[in-house]
Amino acid sequence: MKMMFRNVVEEEATRNYNNAVKTAETRGREEGEKVGLEKGLVEGEKKAKIESAKRFLSMGLSVEQVATGTGLSLEEIEKLK
Repeated sequence: MKMMFRNVVEEEATRNYNNAVKTAETRGREEGEKVGLEKGLVEGEKKAKIESAKRFLSMGLSVEQVATGTGLSLEEIEKLK
């Protein structure tokens, strides 16, 4: 009887451990996807601002006007010239 009880307890402990590992893996994956998505959005926004700045410069706008219109720094715009 003791042996049977021990097996049941061990099986339950193993199930609990496996469930905890699966939960941790899922949470880690979800967090990684969230961070990756946020990083991609930030990079995409930056790229769009740079493309707009290039267009504005080609239209003859001043560096200051381009900075105001895009939110980029004067130094970032100067590098695009």
